[in-house]
Amino acid sequence: MLESKAKRALTTVAGLALLGNAGGAAADYALNLRRGVTSISHEAYDLHMLILWICVAIGVVVFGAMFISIFSHRKSKGAQPAQFHESTTVEVIWTIVPFLILIGMAIPATKALVAMEDTSNSDLSIKVTGYQWKWGYEYLDSGVSFISSLATPKEQIFNEQDKGLNYLLEVDNPVVVPINKKVRLMITANDVIHAWWVPDLGMKKDAIPGFVNEMWFNIEKEGTYRGQCAELCGKDHGFMPIVVVAKNEADYQKWIADKKSEMGAASAGADREWAMAELMERGKKVYTSNCAACHQAGGAGIPGTFPALKGSAIATGPKDAHMKLVMHGKSGTAMAAFASQLNDIDLAAVITYERNAWGNDIGDLVQPSEIKAAR
Repeated sequence: MLESKAKRALTTVAGLALLGNAGGAAADYALNLRRGVTSISHEAYDLHMLILWICVAIGVVVFGAMFISIFSHRKSKGAQPAQFHESTTVEVIWTIVPFLILIGMAIPATKALVAMEDTSNSDLSIKVTGYQWKWGYEYLDSGVSFISSLATPKEQIFNEQDKGLNYLLEVDNPVVVPINKKVRLMITANDVIHAWWVPDLGMKKDAIPGFVNEMWFNIEKEGTYRGQCAELCGKDHGFMPIVVVAKNEADYQKWIADKKSEMGAASAGADREWAMAELMERGKKVYTSNCAACHQAGGAGIPGTFPALKGSAIATGPKDAHMKLVMHGKSGTAMAAFASQLNDIDLAAVITYERNAWGNDIGDLVQPSEIKAAR
């Protein structure tokens, strides 16, 4: 009996130790809102604390009066219930006082809501597009654009490796913004409803196909801030993170220049002839980031949900039909149009990979120049 109790105690201690050491792989079990790093997040936090303490004060007064009355006027002390009816004074007091409290709460809340919706006089505008299951960003002031996808290795997801510090909250291309600048986001979606949410920025907005929602933030200090899609957008909803990196103005301008150079190199690379080995190596990376979630790493698909590419008619059939499907998608299905998401080189690489991986071995390849012409 004692031995059994000791074992249970040790098991409990071990479990608590595991919870305490979960690190980045576990949720942040905080008991309050984050104060955040933007003026809006600070305003929301201060408003939350104001309302909380008002509610605490009301609770203390109401329950204090109730407990004192119950204790002082209990039957065992011989208390007799008072006989009285309407009191105009009391009714006026308990109507006016709550009304004044609500007005006192509504004024700062209204100011905060108005400020949240005011996207005017922004220093930077970014169009955000939600895709299953990644984000597209277009910097309207500089012409920089890219796709941001989950960077957590598949080996961690399938428990073949230990979880990293930022498990499921890391991306290949983070959003980079300057500090102390008003950044306006125009948020929409390409397929289903998503939601762009970074807790430290203090706001969340739905990304809805056919609509454009707006939000803004002004980050006050440099750092990396992580979030994720906050709308149930499909089977890989949990694999759609957001990473915002705030830099000083000089570092931000350098990042913009580097991104433009990278885009220029990709554009120039579309005009040269690529070897099969080059396209296969790059295509595997593109496939893993964009296609493996549905069609699986080995191209086997998910029976009844997502078709297999291994040995399929599209991957082993005419090249033009394969290109058309990948670039323009298929209406009424989950097959997205990748022409707006991937550049010419990545499209050529992933189509080449699909036609020559998993035993398909068609032997042909797609050059980026062919994708460029097909656009």
